[in-house]
Amino acid sequence: MNRERMLTILKAPHVTEKTAMGAHACRQYAFKVISSANKIEIREAIEQLFKVTVKSISVCNMKGKRVRFGRRLGQRKDWKKAYVTLAQDQEIDLTGQVG
Repeated sequence: MNRERMLTILKAPHVTEKTAMGAHACRQYAFKVISSANKIEIREAIEQLFKVTVKSISVCNMKGKRVRFGRRLGQRKDWKKAYVTLAQDQEIDLTGQVG
């Protein structure tokens, strides 16, 4: 895979209470990814960027919520979320703490 494409596939980790419990209990992490990414590209990007072994990936498309801007109705953008389960004894440090 092209190095430039690999760096643009992952937008950000999706950290919530639910994903934090999954990371602690099942070694499962959630990431916001670009809409055109598939499971194979996501797997390669995770394995190369974080130096871990991916066990499985689940992907879901999230619909943007309807919101109001004053009197006007609008809608947030749709986005794609990837749940990544890591192999035994693997973990990703999303906090960025050193030491």
